[in-house]
Amino acid sequence: MDTLLPGTSPSAAPPGTWRTRPAAQQPPWPDRTSLDDVTGRLAALPPLVLWDECARLRDRLADVARGEAFLLQGGDCAETLADVTADAVRAKLNTLLQMSAVLTYAAALPVVKMGRIAGQYAKPRSRPTETRDGVTLPVYRGDAVNDFAFTPASRTPNPERLLRVYQSSANTLNLVRAFMAGGYAGLDQVHEWNRDFVAGSPRRSTYEHLAERIDHALDFMRAIGGRPEDFDSAEFFVSHEGLLLDYESALTREDERTGLPYAASGHLLWIGERTRDLDGAHVEYFSGIANPIAVKLGPTTTADTALRLIDRLDPERVPGRLTFITRMGRDRVREALPPLVEKVTASGAQVAWICDPMHGNTIEAPSGHKTRRFDDVLEEVRGFFEVHHELGTHPGGIHVELTGTDVTECVGGGHEVAFTDLSSRYESTCDPRLNRRQSLDLAFLAAEFLTRTVRQRGRG
Repeated sequence: MDTLLPGTSPSAAPPGTWRTRPAAQQPPWPDRTSLDDVTGRLAALPPLVLWDECARLRDRLADVARGEAFLLQGGDCAETLADVTADAVRAKLNTLLQMSAVLTYAAALPVVKMGRIAGQYAKPRSRPTETRDGVTLPVYRGDAVNDFAFTPASRTPNPERLLRVYQSSANTLNLVRAFMAGGYAGLDQVHEWNRDFVAGSPRRSTYEHLAERIDHALDFMRAIGGRPEDFDSAEFFVSHEGLLLDYESALTREDERTGLPYAASGHLLWIGERTRDLDGAHVEYFSGIANPIAVKLGPTTTADTALRLIDRLDPERVPGRLTFITRMGRDRVREALPPLVEKVTASGAQVAWICDPMHGNTIEAPSGHKTRRFDDVLEEVRGFFEVHHELGTHPGGIHVELTGTDVTECVGGGHEVAFTDLSSRYESTCDPRLNRRQSLDLAFLAAEFLTRTVRQRGRG
């Protein structure tokens, strides 16, 4: 019921109270007057998403929290304003749809499809400045704030860029909606793309069995009079880290029908590991919006912190309201995750547990490139599934930084990328992403974990 959502709870934060709290990772805007002018214009623009869409996602995530669905969330580490083209958006969407088709069959559950897209334009940074050849400038914080080029003018935070982000997000959403409405989610078509991938993969023998089982399932469906297109789903949701609070606050809207305040910049927003301070501005702002929301939890998170976050962000214990995205690292996941899952489950809270296998596994290559090993990413996913199996809880999904093209940013995978290959197509402005082939490798291999989970649950 809408009346039970956090936006109407007595403990919810009224709009604007986040400004009284310390706000981490906010840009040092040089001109407050310009920022106020921009946010005033943003406040007058139409919402990018509607409340009914956010409520539908909350219902889908409630299914994930109950163990009745699986979430696939993926996209760029940081979108760039120059990359909002039909080809780029279609490539990311295709990759996510291909992964979803494999995971749907393996899980024997609906897969909720969500992109890190149409809003992921800002990134938290570990240092406020960057030094090159003795020159120190503000660090690049994403295209919402400044430019990647290393010049004083480019690196100066510019609030006008927030308006460009709004327009780029709107353009991306229009493309996503057009592609999904135009049949891109067709199960037959998506599976045909996967067959082509399997045929050309060095791991073909590993993947062929699953691809053949999907073939047989589709043939059986047709034989009994079913049509694969009846199972096509045009639902696709968008998400981003709700980092820049001036931007998010300007795009907060009140739904006319319910009176609920919600962030109209995306269906789901998350709080990052660096900004989840219980007394900070981000938790305060998120406590007052009715969207489904998520929080990133790293390996130092205590069970007490997780429970306090639930109390602040989901006081009414609404299924689908709160998702925990864990980013532990391959060497820590089996040690750090169980206490959190055990204590949260024992409290009675129904949260969705999602694995981010990317951020805890970043290394520096001999060339100096920031990278990730595919095998490390896979090992954290494996550990995530093992922990939930041992505890009898539901491994709710994966959250992956990926792109739909054949970049060379992460090493390993079936079509192996070596350290010496990184410089050939390293295009990310922040963190390394899995390329299309590595993303599909991950989907097929994670499908094996999911299949085992389904079989073990059936025996239980």
